[in-house]
Amino acid sequence: MRTRKQEPSKNNILHLLAVLLMTLIAGAGKAQPQAQENTLIQISGQVTAEEKDQSLPDVSVQVKGTLNGTVTDREGRFQLRTRTRLPLTLVFTSVGFRQQELVVNELGKGLKVALATQTVLGTDIVVTASRVPENILKSPVAIQKLDIRSIRESPAPSFYDALENVKGMQLTTSSLTFKIPNARGFNIPNNFRFMQLVDGVDMQAATLGVPLGNAIGPTELDISSVEVTPGAASALYGMNAINGMSNLITRNPFTSKGLSLYYKAGVNHVDGKDRSASMLSEVAVRYAGTIGSRLAYKANFGYMQGTDWVSNTRTDQNPNSLVTANPAYPELNGEANPAYDAWNRYGDESNNAITLNGVRYAGGNKTFIVRRTGYWEKDLVKPEVSNLKFDASLNYRLSDHLELSYAYRVGRMDGVFQRGNKVQLDGVTVANHKLELRGQNFFIRGYVSLENTGNSYNLKPLADNLDLTHASNKDWGARFKSVLQSGLNGGKDLATAMYDARLSADSGRVEPGTAAFESLKQTIVGINNWDHRNSGIAGAPLTGGAWLHQMSRLYHADAQWDLSRYLKVVDLLVGGDVRVNEVIPDGNNFVDFSRPVSERNTPLKDGTFGKNVYYKKFGGFAQLTKTLLQDRLKLFASIRYDYNPEFDPKWTPRLAAVYTIARKHNIRLTWQNGYRFPALFEALSFVNNGNVRRVGGLSYINQGLGYLDNSYTLASVNVFNAAVNKDVTAGMTQNNAALKNKALLEATNLPTTRPEHIDSWELGYKAVLFKNHLIIDADLYSNRFDGFLGQVEVSVPSSGKVGTDASVIDMLASNRSKQTRYRVFTNAKNTYQSYGASLGATLALRRGWTTSGSLSFNDIKSSANSDVFVTAFNTPRYAANLSVGNREITRNLGFNLVWRWQDGFNWQSPLANGFVPAYQAIDAQVTYRVPSAGASIKLGGSNIFNNRYFQYAAGPTIGALYYVSFTFDGLDSRR
Repeated sequence: MRTRKQEPSKNNILHLLAVLLMTLIAGAGKAQPQAQENTLIQISGQVTAEEKDQSLPDVSVQVKGTLNGTVTDREGRFQLRTRTRLPLTLVFTSVGFRQQELVVNELGKGLKVALATQTVLGTDIVVTASRVPENILKSPVAIQKLDIRSIRESPAPSFYDALENVKGMQLTTSSLTFKIPNARGFNIPNNFRFMQLVDGVDMQAATLGVPLGNAIGPTELDISSVEVTPGAASALYGMNAINGMSNLITRNPFTSKGLSLYYKAGVNHVDGKDRSASMLSEVAVRYAGTIGSRLAYKANFGYMQGTDWVSNTRTDQNPNSLVTANPAYPELNGEANPAYDAWNRYGDESNNAITLNGVRYAGGNKTFIVRRTGYWEKDLVKPEVSNLKFDASLNYRLSDHLELSYAYRVGRMDGVFQRGNKVQLDGVTVANHKLELRGQNFFIRGYVSLENTGNSYNLKPLADNLDLTHASNKDWGARFKSVLQSGLNGGKDLATAMYDARLSADSGRVEPGTAAFESLKQTIVGINNWDHRNSGIAGAPLTGGAWLHQMSRLYHADAQWDLSRYLKVVDLLVGGDVRVNEVIPDGNNFVDFSRPVSERNTPLKDGTFGKNVYYKKFGGFAQLTKTLLQDRLKLFASIRYDYNPEFDPKWTPRLAAVYTIARKHNIRLTWQNGYRFPALFEALSFVNNGNVRRVGGLSYINQGLGYLDNSYTLASVNVFNAAVNKDVTAGMTQNNAALKNKALLEATNLPTTRPEHIDSWELGYKAVLFKNHLIIDADLYSNRFDGFLGQVEVSVPSSGKVGTDASVIDMLASNRSKQTRYRVFTNAKNTYQSYGASLGATLALRRGWTTSGSLSFNDIKSSANSDVFVTAFNTPRYAANLSVGNREITRNLGFNLVWRWQDGFNWQSPLANGFVPAYQAIDAQVTYRVPSAGASIKLGGSNIFNNRYFQYAAGPTIGALYYVSFTFDGLDSRR
């Protein structure tokens, strides 16, 4: 049995980061070019468009071979200071123009540079696929890039929403402020398998463990580009990138200076079906500048507010035909089903099921299963949401080849987050501090992320405790049974008698829309205790709460060094990282496991819940690249080592080859291994969520509890009780019926959690045809998952070991108090094969017209053997989009239109199961630019025909959003 090791102190972690930084600074001085950085010179000039003789703003001007550069202002002018000796080479690049290099031999009057228009596709440079700059056509894996031009021309309401139109990507809307990216299947609203970076910083919240959309990411004004890699990327990026990653890159203050302003006003809920038509507003401000030639700074502020989408789908996921309902009574359908479990209602789940035995009906004693009524999600969440964010950075150039920077980023957000249950995020704050040293061929950085969940709360314990303040489950069930029996005795039909019984049992409970409801709700939300449940006794103190209170930290350091310049035979890239999650026990989600089980969720005298818990990993990688056959064949080989003290070390290799035929056709073949250590919540959670404790799968958490080795699966317990009820109805005693049907109970025998493993193959093709006016991008993939991580609900008996008669009797529904329910994160027994393909094409036509489209296919091979849980592929088989646009259909006026579609699919999760129908939507925008003022006006809409849809079971219904935005960019940029 693996024992927990001595945890590092915070001082040790900071000391390690300091040593790494000082070591690399010392080595960097030796690694950088030594010459020619004594005299500061200034170069200035103007860049114009060759054909129209118009000034060109936002042209990148870079001193070749250095970090030094700038961009042109809105009149096309630039000033650049450098200590690089003459002669030097300037590189001019701009989207839509041919790259040009200019050798500067002497100083004199301003330079005049004219760039030729070039509608060339496939010339983008990306860094995410291989961690070094390379042409997108020769990337060893599938990768897509949104540059600043495509971002500004997107018809999506924000640049982050534009990810929905990237080939092979899903963007799942959980809330107006919270959207979750995914690729290639196994989608969940809390996606542990997809990594999101912003300037190298992982944007996940420290304990929630998932990227919070763009809640603390860049504003519309500061985003420079987005690179997206679907599929496994863990060979280079570590354990979180098993399904893919996105890399958000911001604008450099040295090259993008001045004041920029952004304002957007919009409206949603235009049909008034969920809520009244509501205004949305967003404002952003960016200011960047330089002090001298070495110091640059920038600051960004953004604020968005609006009325959230509403989750109010009333689908019954426990229809009358299921064994957890009342299959013997087909007349109980819809709302009449007493075991009704709605997608978006809480308190009506299986843990609040009540078995009514001995009801006299139809000539005999019958058994019925009923559930508490609960409360609808729309009445428990906040209608209005907001997102406030701020970031600032200082960049200091130690030389033209070496830059030191500090960045601070903080975001505060509201919204709805889904894990096993829905959580109302209310004032969640995530902040990070980053220190980075970057040279031409290396970087080292360290950052810390700090999380505070504010006034957030869990909807499940909130609904449970609202109901329990009215009556305990026992008292509510007794009242229900009494009125039901009275109604049946009086000749009422079963459905009517059930309806009247529920009204009577609920009589006196607080109802939404009343002052009593709001007062009680706020009281429960303010109590940080999910383990206690309110008694239902009038006047008794409230002990059960719903507050989600987490304040934890994530420490991360990583470094990378490109050694290619020192080798002649191959290119070599090496790097490494260390990550430490410091979890502060909160009494609900995470606890101090060194404390006795009975005390883990009880606060100490000082108000804390014990010692902090640490979850660590360390890793390193090396990548070899070799070009052969006159640059037509490029070979990649990489290997990564990762170690988490809770598990055995893992090696992750990747092999790839890219072959270029006739300079236009590029074929790639990639094989890679991937691992994913269990996320923080999967490994260490200890949550009591309405009489079901959700627990991590590490062995020491299980000590004294027995859910791994002494439990039955809940699915078999439900089947067992349905058979028992049938036999009891036929006249058998409960205990005898239980022993007769004990073979239906299935022992779990769960293993200790281990890392999830993937083998991935990818075949890709990219080509640029018709004189560089058409680009084709296609890929096929096959993934094999071993040890897939998921959740299974089990029941532990209190009277004996699994297999004994005493344990069987404990599993009776009427003996619910003798069962301890756990929802366990564990590995699937079977291996799973997923596969798919995607095809994308972009065509640049005459006079600025462009059209593009993509089609994606994803599927999973079903397993012949049953497993401990359903793997939940949760991905449509087919998805497509098609766009057409023209940046300048007439002078300074452009537009873009996108049609997107996906087919229907089955969704499975611990919260809700069901079918998600196919949907289609059209997004459109028109932009008018005022170049002389650096301004643009954008009028657009998402889902402009208001075709209401939802993207996952129990998710919000999404309608139209219409908006107008105003952008002023680069004002006062010459300062």
